[in-house]
Amino acid sequence: MNWRNNTDRYGSISISLHWIMLLLLIAVFACIELRGIFPKGSDPREAMKIWHYMLGLSVLALVSLRLAVHIIGPSPDIEPNPPKWQKLFARVMHLALYVFMIGMPLAGWLMLSAAGKPIPFFGLHLPALISENEPLAKLIKEVHKTAGTVGYFLIGLHAAAALFHHYIVKDNTLRRMLPGQD
Repeated sequence: MNWRNNTDRYGSISISLHWIMLLLLIAVFACIELRGIFPKGSDPREAMKIWHYMLGLSVLALVSLRLAVHIIGPSPDIEPNPPKWQKLFARVMHLALYVFMIGMPLAGWLMLSAAGKPIPFFGLHLPALISENEPLAKLIKEVHKTAGTVGYFLIGLHAAAALFHHYIVKDNTLRRMLPGQD
């Protein structure tokens, strides 16, 4: 498999980043959802929150790399060519997903900063982005939680569209992003 994108399919770098990002997002969501099974203030609950923070910031790092790869290489053509409305919807969906993958980690970083909490990142402590401001931290937390719920729907809709194209339309939309499909 070619490591670079071409007009027929995504390269191994894009494919790997796509699926690693999916696994990372699952882990981020799992950490924050599963923390609720532990009592407040317990070590396991705090560990789940710290992993949520660190994995969330990893999303920010990987999405930056994904954007660079996307800008540098071409996007493979969909065959047969979809209607214009589907192309527009796909662009809007991808834009929303990128805004989500950039905005959520930044909001989390801002929230921790405003709450005066440390920003852990695999043994490092990242600097605060803003000064301590508890009312702002609470506001950002609500926005972050709501955007997280929206993220479930965005990711689900993205997956449903890929499956629709694969099984109903029978085009190459999904095959372009599957590993080992040379």
